[in-house]
Amino acid sequence: MSVNLKVYDMKAQEVGSVKLSDSVFAADYNEPLIHQVVVAYLANQRQGTKRTLNRGEVRGRAAKPWRQKHTGRARHGSRRSNLWIKGGMAFALRPRDFSQKINKTAKRNAFISAISQKARQNEVLVVDKFDFANNKTKQMVAVFDAFKLDKSVLIVLDAADKNVMLASRNIPNAQVVNYDLLNTYEVVSTNKLLFTKEAIKKLEEAYTDGNN
Repeated sequence: MSVNLKVYDMKAQEVGSVKLSDSVFAADYNEPLIHQVVVAYLANQRQGTKRTLNRGEVRGRAAKPWRQKHTGRARHGSRRSNLWIKGGMAFALRPRDFSQKINKTAKRNAFISAISQKARQNEVLVVDKFDFANNKTKQMVAVFDAFKLDKSVLIVLDAADKNVMLASRNIPNAQVVNYDLLNTYEVVSTNKLLFTKEAIKKLEEAYTDGNN
């Protein structure tokens, strides 16, 4: 069995179709696994470098600012307390590692599940190729208008294309990525995936061969 997707030109006119394997584009939807992989991906983007000073680390004398009783003022033990301006922070932040480990098979299965769901929902589009004469934004806007793309779009290329990248960078809802860098988070967080014909073939080959 195979999945067939229509192939369009840059004016959204159908020019053919591409046949894809069920093993990559017709997998069952596994929402818990996709959620686990997406959460791990976002956690791994965190630097975890925040650090603040506690009361033992801030500058200043540790001596009691005034005697305990008979001053008419509240009792204090140190100006380094978090109650004071320039005092230490209560529960001071410390550097930490937020990373989560997800094994390769789980990542692969989550990606296939996510992109298969996109295909079932008709959110995967295939364009024959991008043939831009220059890097003007209006060229990519014309493509978006032809496909009636008004929400977030991820353009997936088979190889880096400077004209496509520059023509897309001023469009707020557009992002560009090479097929081999596409991940589960980008798939589920984007409304439409716009592949070049060559990119979707290479993606299928990579996941069919088990290289991802």
